[in-house]
Amino acid sequence: MNSNYWVAFATIVSKEVRRFLRIWPQTLLPPAITMVLYFVIFGNLIGSRIGQMGGFDYMQFIVPGLIMMSVITNSYGNVSSSFFSNKFQKSLEELLVAPVPNWIVLFGFVAGGVARGLACGVIVLLLSLWFSKLTIAYPLVTVSVILLTAVVFSLAGFINAVFATKFDDVTIVPTFILTPLTYLGGVFYSVSLLPEVWQWVSKLNPILYMVNTFRFGIIGVSDIPVLTAYIVLGIFVVVLTGWAMYLLKTGHGLRS
Repeated sequence: MNSNYWVAFATIVSKEVRRFLRIWPQTLLPPAITMVLYFVIFGNLIGSRIGQMGGFDYMQFIVPGLIMMSVITNSYGNVSSSFFSNKFQKSLEELLVAPVPNWIVLFGFVAGGVARGLACGVIVLLLSLWFSKLTIAYPLVTVSVILLTAVVFSLAGFINAVFATKFDDVTIVPTFILTPLTYLGGVFYSVSLLPEVWQWVSKLNPILYMVNTFRFGIIGVSDIPVLTAYIVLGIFVVVLTGWAMYLLKTGHGLRS
């Protein structure tokens, strides 16, 4: 990488990381509190009545899904809110006229989203150790799938921010699309419990592949073939990257 490009990339990433660390009560604390409530209500209270799922205690079964949920929502939310704020404040114009390739701008914001997503994931993982005993069955799978997932939703947040024209547009997708897909993505249950027709419907949900592969990495069980999940993740990374680069190149929603 050209040294000037590296400086530009590092500057964007540093700015993004400092941004979410500076306002940590809004970015890192809420996910922690929310997940503790999930652990107490779903894991301890409801889980004690459910018993085992997939051969594991219910708490052990849902912990990987809750970690992934936190990574998804925070990597997406970081990029969508940050990039749109730059649009709204007109500071994005400085980046657009700078002698910096579009891919540096994109990767800088995506790296910031990945950093926040992983930070929240680590926080939730540490909190989960108070409620359940976890051992990572396949470390390479665990790390790779959580990185790919954070990249996918950081890219999706970037695209959302490009199309957004007001702050309400930034929250529409997480509220009406992302949250339902996450809850229906096998976080709290095994899709093998569903009738066959609904199992096929569930397989149209990309989050199902991410949650199950991450669960496989931690406890070694999955409702979805791991290779299939990696193929789905790879397709999303390529498609979303291409779309985001096209939007930057054409200036759609960025130049007035």
